[in-house]
Amino acid sequence: MKLSAHPLWLVGFRPFFALACLSGLSLPILWALFFSGAVEAPATSFSAVQWHAHEMFFGFGWAILGGFLLTSTKNWVKVRGYHGNALMFLAAAWIFERAGMWFEGGWPPFLFRFSNNLFLGSIVAMLLWTLIRNRKGDFYPDNYFFLLILPAFLMAKNLMLSAEYAQVGWSMALGLFRMAFLVMLERTLAQFMKGVFNVAILQKPALDKSIKLLGLLLVFESLVPAQLSGWIALLLALLLMGRFIFWKPQLAVRRLDIGIMYLGYLAIVAQLLIEFFRHVTHLEGAASISVHVFTFGAMGLIIPAMIVRISKGHTGRTVVFDALDKLALWIMMLGFVLRVVAPQIHPGGYAHWIQLAAACWFACFALLAWRYIPILMQPRIDGKEH
Repeated sequence: MKLSAHPLWLVGFRPFFALACLSGLSLPILWALFFSGAVEAPATSFSAVQWHAHEMFFGFGWAILGGFLLTSTKNWVKVRGYHGNALMFLAAAWIFERAGMWFEGGWPPFLFRFSNNLFLGSIVAMLLWTLIRNRKGDFYPDNYFFLLILPAFLMAKNLMLSAEYAQVGWSMALGLFRMAFLVMLERTLAQFMKGVFNVAILQKPALDKSIKLLGLLLVFESLVPAQLSGWIALLLALLLMGRFIFWKPQLAVRRLDIGIMYLGYLAIVAQLLIEFFRHVTHLEGAASISVHVFTFGAMGLIIPAMIVRISKGHTGRTVVFDALDKLALWIMMLGFVLRVVAPQIHPGGYAHWIQLAAACWFACFALLAWRYIPILMQPRIDGKEH
């Protein structure tokens, strides 16, 4: 069997969910070691904090987002999707980027810039090509939002590593991931609630579009007056909270696998409220809290559940969260408490809270890697090709 025909390269989620598990278990631990001084950070022209933010958004984050979008876009427009050599190239480019981020200090500037943009530039172009070429058969007419936000990731990525505009870059990156999660939650939670509880949740096109438009505005929050971006964040938080009430959360919390998605949704609301208070009151230290409410609350809670659900469902298995799956989710919820809540109660233990939270990320994604990477490398059990 040719390497490109191996089951790992059949669909986009397979290699990139595997890479997400591996980066999820290693990157936070590395950062905790850098932060404590136990391990020396790589010698680069950008700071260790920039390295950490970039790797969590564009290493770990884009492994998940890339795998999800490579899989979902082909389903939205009903095409075969990228597989084989195309996925092998993208995975190699992702690994090349990780090497560049580590060895940047010893690489020629051109080589680093090439390594740093090859993966994202390629996957964004491929996703845009899929959506634009097959737009007539697109199931979702509002996928034009992806045509807008996907190229913006490239801008955010390069700004994040600059000396002068790093804050603009991470603000844009967070806003873009928030947009992606808002779109994903809007589409998937309606399906989950219908499939599990046989109920319909509120879907009002005008409300949903207003939420996405406000989310798009906040991608560029650092470029507008702080007071204005703060009030936009508050308005978006209120709209999201109003919609949440009609999404039957009292039913969702009965199932951990769905309830944790609702908690991730609430984390986005909380992050927006923190942004409002940060911009309006100039609250010191709120920027770090805001970022970690999103990364631990939205990304940290939703992504493990996504990995389990998609890895099982798209390999022909029944989507049932067993005891070990639920354990991974509980571990990440503990990580959220340790990283976001505990430092507010006992600031003196800040370094220890970082170490414990990183240990939770390691434990969660090590468990997922142990369980699901072997599944991702096997053919579907129902006999279907992909």
